[in-house]
Amino acid sequence: MLKYTFRRLLAMIPMLFLISIVVFSLAKLMPGDSFSGEIDPNNTDPAYIEEMRIKYGYYDPIYVQYGRWITDFVQGDFGKSTRYKVQVADLIAEKLPNTLFLGFISLAITYVLAFLMGMYAGRKPYTIGDNLIAGFNYAGLAIPSFVAAVFAIYFFSFKLDLFPFAGSVDIQVENGTMDYWISRLHHVFMPALVLGVFSTASYTQFLRNDIIESSRKDYVRTARAKGTQVRKIYNVHILRNSIIPLVTFLGFDFAALVSGAVITETIFTYPGIGQLFLNSVTNRDYPTLMTVTMLLSFLTLLGNLIADLLYGVVDPRIRLD
Repeated sequence: MLKYTFRRLLAMIPMLFLISIVVFSLAKLMPGDSFSGEIDPNNTDPAYIEEMRIKYGYYDPIYVQYGRWITDFVQGDFGKSTRYKVQVADLIAEKLPNTLFLGFISLAITYVLAFLMGMYAGRKPYTIGDNLIAGFNYAGLAIPSFVAAVFAIYFFSFKLDLFPFAGSVDIQVENGTMDYWISRLHHVFMPALVLGVFSTASYTQFLRNDIIESSRKDYVRTARAKGTQVRKIYNVHILRNSIIPLVTFLGFDFAALVSGAVITETIFTYPGIGQLFLNSVTNRDYPTLMTVTMLLSFLTLLGNLIADLLYGVVDPRIRLD
C-alpha cells in the first residue's frame, strides 16, 4: 500500500507539470492582462508604463515568463494578487477554510441522505416510499442548484428570516468561542443544504439499484437459506458490496469540495475559494487565477488517489501492490 501510494504521488509530478503549461498558456491567451493592477493607476505617462512593462517581464519570450512563474511556484511563491494587493498564498489561506467547511458539511448531508434513502428504496423497491424518493431524486436532477439557491434565499432569508443570505460569520462574535462556531454553522447551513440535497439524487439512485441487484445474487440466497436475519443480510453482506462504487464518488467529491461551490458561493456571497476564483477571472487577477486552478487540479488528482486507497479498505479482496 505504501509503495503504491508513493508511486502515485510521484506520477502526479509530470501530470501537474503538464497542467501548469496548459494553465499558463490559457491565462496568456485570455484577452487583456493583469498589468494595470501592478502599476500606479494615477501615472499615465507612456514612458513609465513602458518601463514597468519591461521591469515585470511582459516583453520576455513566453517560455521565459513560464520558467520564471513555475520556478517561483514550486518554491512556494505564488505571486501577489493584482486585485487585492496581498500575497496569493495569504489570500488562499484565508478563503480555503471557508470552502472546506462548506464542502464537508454539504458532503455529510449528501451521504447521510443518500444512505438513508438508498437503503430504504433498495430494501422496499416499487413501494410508495420508493416512488416518493424517486420523485425527489428526479426533481433534484432537474432543478439546477443555482435556481434552488435563489429560491432558498427568497424563502428562508427574506420571507422566514431563518438563515442569513451572505457572509460566513457574524462580525460581532469573538473568534474561537462557542458563539463563533454557532454563527458559522448558521451561515453555512443554507448553502451546504443546497449543495448537499441536490447532490444526493444520483447517489441515492445508484445505491438503490445496486442493492436491488445484489439482493438477487447467490450469496444472498444462501444467507437467507441459512436463516440469517434480514437486517444482517442488508447491513453486512449487501451494503458492504454496494458501498464500493460509492467510494469512487467520494474520491471525486474531495475535489468538488472546492470546485463545486463556485456558483453557490457567489449566489450566497460566501467568502470562499469559489468566489475568489470567479472574481479573479472577472478582474484579470492572473496570479490568483492560475494558483487556484493548480490547486483544483491537485485536489482532483489527490481525490483519485484517495478513492483507489479506499477500495482496499472497503473490500479486503482488493489489493494494491
